[in-house]
Amino acid sequence: MAKKDYYEVLGVLKSASSEEIKKAYRKLALKHHPDKNKNDKGAEAKFKEASEAYHVLSDKERRKNYDQFGHAAFEGAGGRGGFSNFDFTNAFSDIFGSDIFDDIFDGFGGGRRRGRRRSSDFRGADLRYDLSISLEDAFHGKKQEINFSSSDKCGRCNGHGSEPGSKPISCSTCGGHGQVRSSQGFFTIQQTCPECAGSGEQISSPCKECRGIGKKQTKKKISTNIPRGVDDGTRIRLSGKGEAGIKGSGNGDLYIFVSVKSHSIFKRSEENLFFEFPISLADAALGTTIEVPTIDGGKAKVKIPAGTQHGKQFRLKGKGMPLMRNKDFGDLYIQAVTEVPSSLTKEQKSLLEQFKKLEDTKSNPIMKDFFEKAKRFWKN
Repeated sequence: MAKKDYYEVLGVLKSASSEEIKKAYRKLALKHHPDKNKNDKGAEAKFKEASEAYHVLSDKERRKNYDQFGHAAFEGAGGRGGFSNFDFTNAFSDIFGSDIFDDIFDGFGGGRRRGRRRSSDFRGADLRYDLSISLEDAFHGKKQEINFSSSDKCGRCNGHGSEPGSKPISCSTCGGHGQVRSSQGFFTIQQTCPECAGSGEQISSPCKECRGIGKKQTKKKISTNIPRGVDDGTRIRLSGKGEAGIKGSGNGDLYIFVSVKSHSIFKRSEENLFFEFPISLADAALGTTIEVPTIDGGKAKVKIPAGTQHGKQFRLKGKGMPLMRNKDFGDLYIQAVTEVPSSLTKEQKSLLEQFKKLEDTKSNPIMKDFFEKAKRFWKN
């Protein structure tokens, strides 16, 4: 039976560019791939036909020979680049990439990794510990004791899982290679050995203490330094303090996630602190000196000038939070909140009424400006 024209197989013109040929093959290969069309011999044949066409037309020299001599260019003994030795797997992975190739074989449970897994592949899992601290602790820093449960390396077998004096044997399933092969149509799939998890070894005499696992669950207590200046959401990594690995490999890491509790006085924004300080109507008008708390447990004096308006901010430089791994500090911002008395004695009321009679609009520039704007608004 005569072979179909390669250009016709891919559905492209003879003048098609390399990119057009590649796109055409990609479309056909995804449509007819055997793993996407189980037990469909027709799809398998079309896939092989498209792969053969792409193999020839994707190479400049082979395409030149095909354009000149047709299929005869690759027939007979000693043919130039015959398809009989063509590797379907490599052609498909070359054009689609190894990631796509691995995705297609997910149904078989394996990728294309070769050889034994290294000891680093058996590294223990990382752990997370949530730690809540006060704002004062975040300011000063502290030494924190942490209690948690985790797996630790078995002391009897040193984490290898074999009884002392015995050694692992070669895995009978994979022959010590760590990989097993299976055939799917004309493909050979290589995947991690399910028996030894890729190590290539089996334990002949399991450790009596850990039963061959190489680790056991224990309660741990460690002490670590929480640096000053930590903020809400800071992550601290303790290397090698996580779960023990298997086959004697290293531990994972322990990550401490810090959350800082809200404070009764101070509010934090990065390295700066804020709080509102209530002052009386008289102090706002006449001026005063107030004493305010600082996060280090001390006090600071702040002069409130006469005529201070509600919401006025005062800055105390360097009285905020320390910066991590830095000698600098943020600032403390104090906002004046003028408190109007909610109830008055007869004497207070009388004095305020006298004050109101004596009031001059010049002493209230904000009020004066507003009423002038209001008059213009009503006039217009």
